[in-house]
Amino acid sequence: MRYLPHTPEEVAEMLGIIGKASIDELFETIPENVRQQGELKVLPALDEPTLMLHLRELADRNAGSAMLSFLGAGIYDHHLPPAVDQLLLRSEFYTAYTPYQPEVAQGTLQAIFEFQTIVSELYGLPLANASLYDGASATAEAALMATRLTKRGKVIASGCVHPDYRATTHTYLSGRADQTYVEVPEGKDGMADTAALVRAIDDATAAVVVGYPSFYGGIQDLRPLADAAHQKGALLVASVSEPYALAVAQPPGALGADIAVGEGQPLACPPQLGGPGVGLFACHNDRAYLQQLPGRVCGETVDHRGERGYVLTLSTREQHIRRERATSNICTNQGLLALALTIRTTLLGKTGFVAVAERCFAKAVYLRDRILALPGYAPGFEAAPHFNEICVRVRGGSAARLCAALEAERIVAGLDLGRIDARYGDRLLIAVTEKHRREDLDRFVAALERFAA
Repeated sequence: MRYLPHTPEEVAEMLGIIGKASIDELFETIPENVRQQGELKVLPALDEPTLMLHLRELADRNAGSAMLSFLGAGIYDHHLPPAVDQLLLRSEFYTAYTPYQPEVAQGTLQAIFEFQTIVSELYGLPLANASLYDGASATAEAALMATRLTKRGKVIASGCVHPDYRATTHTYLSGRADQTYVEVPEGKDGMADTAALVRAIDDATAAVVVGYPSFYGGIQDLRPLADAAHQKGALLVASVSEPYALAVAQPPGALGADIAVGEGQPLACPPQLGGPGVGLFACHNDRAYLQQLPGRVCGETVDHRGERGYVLTLSTREQHIRRERATSNICTNQGLLALALTIRTTLLGKTGFVAVAERCFAKAVYLRDRILALPGYAPGFEAAPHFNEICVRVRGGSAARLCAALEAERIVAGLDLGRIDARYGDRLLIAVTEKHRREDLDRFVAALERFAA
C-alpha cells in the first residue's frame, strides 16, 4: 500500500513557494554519480498466501532461532506471556500517540501513571518519568540533569557501567566546552573502584555514574560512594540494566543514589536487534529535581466534579523542542513498550517478581559452580556477590575461540569480553534467566568440558 498524502496541485504549490521547478531539484546537492539510476531491482509483489509461505521458508533457514543462548550484557531473554502482546494490540492502546488532550486520553495517561509508580517502587525513589528510549539515553540524560542541578560540568563514570551507556553519555556531554567526561576503571572485583572514584571527585564534579549491578555481574553497596559524592556536593547516579536484580538486591534509592536509571527491556519485550528498549528514570521528589526531570511526567488530579483524572504536568509540548534551552531531547516516550512493562509487572505482582528473580539467581549459582569445577576455568574477577550474570576465565585463554567452537554446537556461550576490552580476552560473560532449564545448563557445561583450547 502506498501512502501519497499530497495531490499534484499541492506539490506544485509547495515547489513554487520554495522556488523549485520539480521534486528532482530538491536533490541537487547529492552528486549525480551516487544517485539511484532507474528502478530498484525488486522482485514483483507476491499475493498474501505466497508471501507468508516465502517468509516461513526464510525463517526456517534462520540458524540462530534454534540456538541455546547465554548472552546477556544488558539485553536479557526473560519470559513474556502472550497476554502482554494481546493487550498491546487493543486499538485504544495500539493507535495512541501522544496524550496532549487529557479529555480523550485518560486510559493512556492512567497507564503512564501506573508505569511511573512501578518504576518509583522498583528504584526506591519517589519521582519517575514516563520513560525514555533506552537505558543508554536514560543514563546520559541523568548526567545532563546532574550538571543542571549542581551547576557543574564534570561527570565521572565507572568502568563498571555498561560500555554502551558510557559511550552514549560521553557523546551527550562532548557537545559543550563547559562539560567534561571522565572514566575511572573498574576494580579488581569488576565493580566500581570506590577508592579511585573518591579520589577523582572534586569541587567541579556534578555526578558519579556507577553500574548496579556492574556490567560484569557484581553487586556492591553504594552507600560509601554516595556519602563521598555528597560530601563534595556531587550526585550519585545508579545505572541498572537488569531490573530483576532489584528483586533480591536493595533498590539504589535506599543506598543513597540521587538518580536511578536503566533498561526495562527484560520486563517489556524480547531481545531485539536495534531497539528500542524502555528507558527507566527515577529521582528525588523535590522542586529542583522535578523542574529538571527529562521527558514527560504524568500527574494525578481531580476534575471540576471532584473525580480522579490524569494529565501531563509541569511540562508543555513546546518545552521539548527548545533546542539547547530544553531540559531534554526527548519529546515522546516509548508508549507501547512502557505499557508492556506495566502489563508484565502487573501480571507478575510483587511475589511473582521476586520468584522469577530467585529462579534466575539459583540457576546462575548452579551454573557457576558447575563451570568452576571444570579444569582450566576460573572466576573472571575477585569474588563478589552477583545476580544472574557471571564472568569466568576460560580454558586456553581465548574466549573468542571458545565462542566459535560452541557456536558449531548450536550454543551462544555468552559475551566474549575481549570484544569490549582487550584486557579481558580470556573472559566470558554468561547470563542465566528463568527460561534456562536444568538440561540446558548441563548441556552448556558438557560443551565447555569438551572444548579443546
